[in-house]
Amino acid sequence: MKIKGLRWWVIGLIALAAVINYIDRQAFSVLWETEGGIADELYPELDADGRKKIYGRIGTYFIIAYALGQALFGRIFDKLGTRIGFALSIGFWSLATGLHALVRGFLGFTLVRSLLGLSEAGNWPGAAKGNAEWFPTNERAIAQGIFNFGASFGALISIPLIGFLAQKLHWHIVFMIIAILGFLWLIPWLIVVKVGPKKHPWLTDEEKKLILDGQKNEIKSGDEQEPQKSMGYGKLLGFKQSWGVILASAAIDPIWWIFVIWIPNYLVNVFDMGIEGITQLGWVPYLGAMIGAWFGGLLAKWFFNKGWGVNKVRKMAIGIGCMIMLPALLSLSNPGSPLVAVIIMAVVLFGFQTAIGNIQTLPSDLFNGKSVGTLSGLAGMSAKFAAAALTWYIGEKLPADKYSFVFLIGAALVGIVVFSVWVLIPKIEALKNK
Repeated sequence: MKIKGLRWWVIGLIALAAVINYIDRQAFSVLWETEGGIADELYPELDADGRKKIYGRIGTYFIIAYALGQALFGRIFDKLGTRIGFALSIGFWSLATGLHALVRGFLGFTLVRSLLGLSEAGNWPGAAKGNAEWFPTNERAIAQGIFNFGASFGALISIPLIGFLAQKLHWHIVFMIIAILGFLWLIPWLIVVKVGPKKHPWLTDEEKKLILDGQKNEIKSGDEQEPQKSMGYGKLLGFKQSWGVILASAAIDPIWWIFVIWIPNYLVNVFDMGIEGITQLGWVPYLGAMIGAWFGGLLAKWFFNKGWGVNKVRKMAIGIGCMIMLPALLSLSNPGSPLVAVIIMAVVLFGFQTAIGNIQTLPSDLFNGKSVGTLSGLAGMSAKFAAAALTWYIGEKLPADKYSFVFLIGAALVGIVVFSVWVLIPKIEALKNK
């Protein structure tokens, strides 16, 4: 049996995993703020600032575990392959989601959120690895855009979906329902992704040739006969380009986490919204992210079709994303109304996704397939540590209704992204493994 366009089915399943990933992840933030939800049930004696501190601490531990999971699963995907890597990642994160229904108090939620963060982290180095394995270089930005579209779509639907369920069911039941989704995903994944494209029996000859011929630029002249081995951490970090990828990831990723972790809390404490208001407006920022995920990939594809090289394409797309984010983040210091605030957030996340899809392809642009997962994992780990630090700061140091300074920090981070890509990566090209 042959299936035309099998690579698109593979990236489609990876994108669906990202949808489930965000539903699982966002459930806690919505159910925490719900009337009669986690915070009301477990901490009725605390005021808004007290609850915000506990929520911020749990969120910080979640992101730290997520950071460690990036590096861990980067190696797992390089050693065990895309098929087994995803099965382990989504299997464990679905289990962790279900365990949320069984715990009580700060320690219990910290443990299950940490397990969730550790296992959910595999989705991103896995996506980079799957992208590098299944797509030619000139299609990777659009494939990454499809994956990021899945993440954005998951974030988009998660708040209204969880908000709707929270108004009908107890929060314990909501966690159990969404845990089942991940286990169901494993069935088509293990059936469709039997092996890689070189040996997959369902891949047509035309598609196999397209994929493999389109990856030849990853091997420097004279290296064609050398086996591609995974670099060790020391050797990989000997390239300043690796540090460019790591620093750019560490700067841009916290911008996303500002919104992922804090949108429900922001709407509740700044604009005094209830669960109905969160359900109605909390999804709007992710609409911008979803469109931006498509735009970033299509923009890069359009530049490639004009005959531009990888270096020019990536830097132009990342630069456009940064130019969109910067003024929008500055304007969030005083949006005036909740509707205007979420619309501006949508603009920020549109620019974010335009840039991030191309930043995430940099490991596969710079190194061969055996080191892509490792660098992606290191970049992801550094990004999540930076996001954890910002999450801790927001929870511990800022009053519940003060967010303007957070958005100024986000604007400064955009400047660091520009420095990292333009200065530390003078030219984006395949580096020789010697």
